[in-house]
Amino acid sequence: MKRLFLILAVVACVGLTTADVKAQDAAAQTELTTVANAETDVAGTPLHQAIKQKFLEGGAGWMSPILIFVILGLAIAIERILYLNLSTINSKKLIAKVEAALSKGGIEEAKKVARDTKGPIASIFYQGLDRYDQGMDNVEKAVVSYGSVQIAQMESGLVWIGLFISLSPMLGFMGTVVGMVDAFDSIQAAGDVSPTLVAGGIKVALLTTLAGLIAAVILQLFYSYIISKIDSLTMDMEDSSITLVDMLTEYNRKK
Repeated sequence: MKRLFLILAVVACVGLTTADVKAQDAAAQTELTTVANAETDVAGTPLHQAIKQKFLEGGAGWMSPILIFVILGLAIAIERILYLNLSTINSKKLIAKVEAALSKGGIEEAKKVARDTKGPIASIFYQGLDRYDQGMDNVEKAVVSYGSVQIAQMESGLVWIGLFISLSPMLGFMGTVVGMVDAFDSIQAAGDVSPTLVAGGIKVALLTTLAGLIAAVILQLFYSYIISKIDSLTMDMEDSSITLVDMLTEYNRKK
């Protein structure tokens, strides 16, 4: 009888062990499936939703100003790029037209050509031609002075882009400092160092720094392109202005 009970006990233990192993295997399989599904969900998250999630995790108080700086900076940059592209003309063709107009119709005809042409170079030409009757010295002064005015107009708004480039990473670093302070405050309040206590503050710190640096990099690219465009137009303006003075000097000599 005792052997029978012993055999039944052994069979029962084996059965329970087998069932437990099967349950553990099923649980492990379920956990793997859950993790796989979660990874699939993260991988399949649209970019704008992922950015929105990181924005919220970084804290609206720090991320919102950085976002505003990016939007304003991009708006100014796009406006400047459009303005500069519309201001760009073929200066050689303009010089040829003005020279031909001088030969055919004199100063008034050349002024008409400059007035009907867009861009800062044409505006400088018009100002110089308009002061031809006052002497070549006044023509040169007008060309130089109005050239400075045109350069200032082309550089309008760049100071704001430079300000946003500087402030964006500064705000990011400030968010980093605040996040680290919050993390150490949590440690001090709990009296223990736990990853869950400091993870939130460190995450805010890293996200704000990342956002500030990304904003600064984006705006810096646009800023550098605009500066290079202005430099190119400035060189073209200077060369064209010298050519205009030479043309007027030659016209005055032949007159």
